[in-house]
Amino acid sequence: MSAPSTASPNPTDAAPRHIVIVGGGPAAHRLTEALVSRELPGTRISVFTEEALPPYDRVGLSKRFATDDDLLLGEPGLWESPSLTLHTSRAVTGLDTAAQTITTADGETLGYDELVLATGSSAPRPGLEGAEQIAVYRTLDDVDWLRLRVAELGVELGRTPKCAVIGGGLLGLEAAGGLKGLGAEVTVVHSKRWLMNAQLDEFGGRTLNRLLEKEGYDLHCGERPAGLEIRDAAAETSAAPGAGSAQPRYALTFPTLDTVEADLIVAAIGITARDELARDAGLQLGSRGGAVIDATCATSADHVWAIGEVACFEDICMGLVAPANAMAEVVADRLAGGAAEFDGFDTAAKLKLAGMDVASFGDGFAETEGALEVVYADPADGVYQKLVVSDDARTLLGGIFVGDASPYSSLRPLLGRELPAEPGAFLSAAGGDVAELELPDDAQVCSCKDICAGTLRKAVAGDGATPPCADIGALKKCTKVGTQCGSCLPMAKKIMEKEMVAQGMEVSHALCEHFDLSRAELFEAVQATGLSSFTEIIERFGTPADPSVNFGCDICKPVIASVLAAQHDEYILDGGRGALQDTNDRALANMQKDGTYSVVPRVPAGEITPAKLAAIAEVAQEFDLYTKITGAQRIDMFGARLEQLPMIWRKLVDAGFESGQAYGKALRNVKSCVGSTWCRYGVQDSVAMAIELEMRYRGLRSPHKLKFGVSGCARECAEARGKDVGVIATSEGWNLYVGGNGGATPAHAELLAKDLDDETLLRYIDRYIIYYVRTADRLQRTARWMEELPGGVEHIHDVVVKDTLGVAEDLEAAMATHVDRYEDEWAATLRDPEKLRRFRSFVNAPDAPDTGLAYVLERDQRRPATEEERVAAAAGEGPVLLSGPRIPVRESFALSRTDVARADVTPAGVPS
Repeated sequence: MSAPSTASPNPTDAAPRHIVIVGGGPAAHRLTEALVSRELPGTRISVFTEEALPPYDRVGLSKRFATDDDLLLGEPGLWESPSLTLHTSRAVTGLDTAAQTITTADGETLGYDELVLATGSSAPRPGLEGAEQIAVYRTLDDVDWLRLRVAELGVELGRTPKCAVIGGGLLGLEAAGGLKGLGAEVTVVHSKRWLMNAQLDEFGGRTLNRLLEKEGYDLHCGERPAGLEIRDAAAETSAAPGAGSAQPRYALTFPTLDTVEADLIVAAIGITARDELARDAGLQLGSRGGAVIDATCATSADHVWAIGEVACFEDICMGLVAPANAMAEVVADRLAGGAAEFDGFDTAAKLKLAGMDVASFGDGFAETEGALEVVYADPADGVYQKLVVSDDARTLLGGIFVGDASPYSSLRPLLGRELPAEPGAFLSAAGGDVAELELPDDAQVCSCKDICAGTLRKAVAGDGATPPCADIGALKKCTKVGTQCGSCLPMAKKIMEKEMVAQGMEVSHALCEHFDLSRAELFEAVQATGLSSFTEIIERFGTPADPSVNFGCDICKPVIASVLAAQHDEYILDGGRGALQDTNDRALANMQKDGTYSVVPRVPAGEITPAKLAAIAEVAQEFDLYTKITGAQRIDMFGARLEQLPMIWRKLVDAGFESGQAYGKALRNVKSCVGSTWCRYGVQDSVAMAIELEMRYRGLRSPHKLKFGVSGCARECAEARGKDVGVIATSEGWNLYVGGNGGATPAHAELLAKDLDDETLLRYIDRYIIYYVRTADRLQRTARWMEELPGGVEHIHDVVVKDTLGVAEDLEAAMATHVDRYEDEWAATLRDPEKLRRFRSFVNAPDAPDTGLAYVLERDQRRPATEEERVAAAAGEGPVLLSGPRIPVRESFALSRTDVARADVTPAGVPS
């Protein structure tokens, strides 16, 4: 390797120079950002990318499965810098290091003074015959193609498409999650026995295997595919659309494992460095490709640098964003005359897959000599936490988290440092008190942007020239913390708030720009003053954007609506409260993707008579509703138009049903096993208790949705410990668990009290729920609320069981008032013609249905047609749609906005 490239030691005195960056990924963006921020005199920068978009966030690529967001990185204003030119859709095809020129695909030759290769990597396919038919997961175009192809397959095959993803690493699992989110059946094929083997040890990997299998993924682990069979395409489409008999087109064969059949195969098996330019120019390459760099990120050619996935350091090309950003900073510093060096790869990783909390960092495999492993494992619950420490159990060397990665963001900055407590104190899943951490100033909080705790503290304190950053938005804008992968934001927020307290600043818990009070403070203020309208509340406690018009925002209006509903137990759409509600609350139903609504009657504990089942069947058949039994032991009916809701609910109310409030921030359901009435293992009547709980707490408005579970024995068939309130029978009574939830960040409920009789159980739940309603923040689940309460579950125990605050009687009285005043919202609606005026698709044509709805028959039920199916049907191709010409739902809303402004009430279907 020749002497490393050298930039001018004093760029300010150098002749005007041209820096060329080849590539348009995150590494190129980071380098561009760093160079522009340095304002190097006499320097112009040219960025060439073969894609049509400016650099976008490949780390967040999986988001594209569910959104059309372009995922663009940074501030758009960056590309307006006068010293910078961005060339999109313009590939660089040649490099002459002797002449210091590049050649573009359109034949133009341009000179450079310094060249940075940031060409990234490509997604390889397995070495199988016919592998060119395997899709890859690497770019926005790849994801967009997959979205379209899965939709097409569903139409062509008349059944759920089967997809196989080859690769069980980070990218493979994110691709699998995206395909599953599109409705496909997904099989993950991985050569090792457990997933993410590069980041997880065997126990952690097998725990992840179980979690994914529980989520409905098929796993095919332990062998690489040996062959790819491509069947006749005619066999795939020989059946009529909708028949559901078409066979998968592909088959992956294995040396010993069963064959995997698939309609679509996606490869995500690592990276191949895009080193064509470097190779053709004669640069030194690594043994497996990539332009070799030294610690300065210089290649073997003078004035040529390499960063990101194309750079080979110590014979490794790494596909992670943190080291790519670190290399970019080194090159920016060197081009500015500095002496920065790249000190190796940060291999920390966190899986971005809904429901999968997985992370690893440092020496997770305990390969350091004398390393000790401190482990908490609960295979039944799918939780594994491990810290690797030095032989004296003081220095943190690494960690692995599966199922509960909450300690990751706090511990990762302490890698290589002495822990402030014994290692077991940081394993949150073990159930003990988790030690508080105070990061030193030089501890890295954000590896993507290389931001340390001290940088954040300085930004919070301000320096006289710049104002203090007193909220997380200002901190992100000032320091760029959390603006890439976002995993560091929880720790950044903690540092910010601690520093604000240390500086004597007030930590703001303002609800929004209109209210300086937090939700809990606002609840208390409204309760103390007895105010009953939004206008009164904003005039008394808020700051209207326009003092002459008391408008709030989409944050404070639903919160005040919830607060008023919780305190007054009145019909939620009366007294001007209708306009405050979210769309779902205004319609008393959940809006679906095509603008129709779902209907969910309450079925306490899942217990239902044949007569009521018949009533639901009659409604579903008469209105042609898609029908599904939910995981909450209820029956959900989809596809009801707004003007149909009163007719549907008239039949259901007459049959004895009431609203299941699936649309509200309220009690959704109480799940139950069959209990001692039927089950030979049951020790208490869980069904009777679940019904009593559901009928007692139904309709109570709260900061977020509430779910309960009641299990008749310790076998826990109702999964009560995954609920906000969980009740598990014992031979002595009931054990009460609180603060559990599923969702993106699952949490197990914690034991609050044991062996309770029925009366005491209800009394404790009354206290717990009202205390939560009064003190939690907006949209805060019970799990997060308890985590942020000083003392956590011990504090809750003191308040609920010991009554240390002396408020137990007041909490119980508040619940008793709610129980006495409860009235079913749909029954109240049907009695009042004025309330029924809300339920029409168009204000200017009250009886007209929304004709923009289109459906496809699938598994003997109708489902909303996709955009591709609508287009195909309009062209006379594809499936027969079950409705007339399309009028987009959003346009139908827009047609009635003028009338809405003049109406006395706001229709539920029209966004406020």
